[in-house]
Amino acid sequence: MLSVIIPTYKEAANIGRLVAELRRHAPAGAVEIVVVDAASPDGTAAAARQAGATTVLQSPQPGRAAQMNYGARHARGEVLYFVHADVGIHPDYAATIAAAVARGHAAGCYRFRFDSPHPLLRINSYGTRFKGIMSRGGDQTLFITRALFVQLDGFDERFVIMEDFDIIQRIRKAAPFFIVPQDVVVSARKYETNGWLRVQLANLTAFSLFFLKVPPPRIARTYKALLNYR
Repeated sequence: MLSVIIPTYKEAANIGRLVAELRRHAPAGAVEIVVVDAASPDGTAAAARQAGATTVLQSPQPGRAAQMNYGARHARGEVLYFVHADVGIHPDYAATIAAAVARGHAAGCYRFRFDSPHPLLRINSYGTRFKGIMSRGGDQTLFITRALFVQLDGFDERFVIMEDFDIIQRIRKAAPFFIVPQDVVVSARKYETNGWLRVQLANLTAFSLFFLKVPPPRIARTYKALLNYR
């Protein structure tokens, strides 16, 4: 079984669409959908239940890393697939991930394209074809076998931001990391709110602080100060 784990906070506008997509494209009985909410005030949990999520949990601790770890502890699958609520998944996701794991790929992600025709965002999307860590991100979704996830002790909950880059770095030290040659669709809402250059500068700043091993709460404060960040 593949366990799809979705951390949410104030995602009532997106979660129903995503759960419906995941269910529509999943073989019967092959996928469970675990939504882990952080006490959203907008009815996210109810929307997830109504859309047909297998399990909807309230995380005892907010933050994506903590929520995803909590979801993994309650999931039944031997392969975990972490997905953000505003992502459009690839319709062949279940078969593609199963085939990748069968070929010996213990972890990997998809490439992405934005839901926007902005030419500079097309450049960002093209970069996800490559293997560099700066071409990665949680929006690309992440699959990992439970065995490897347990070996790595899951997401490091100290990372209130950049948790995806941290775990990918640790995955690469333990096993090859596979880039699925297909796209998921990523929301451009952050760029539409802030502008391309402003988001690029904020991302570069966050990366620089991450590689300098600045404490994650400080990275988060700096990032949010640079952007109109929800």
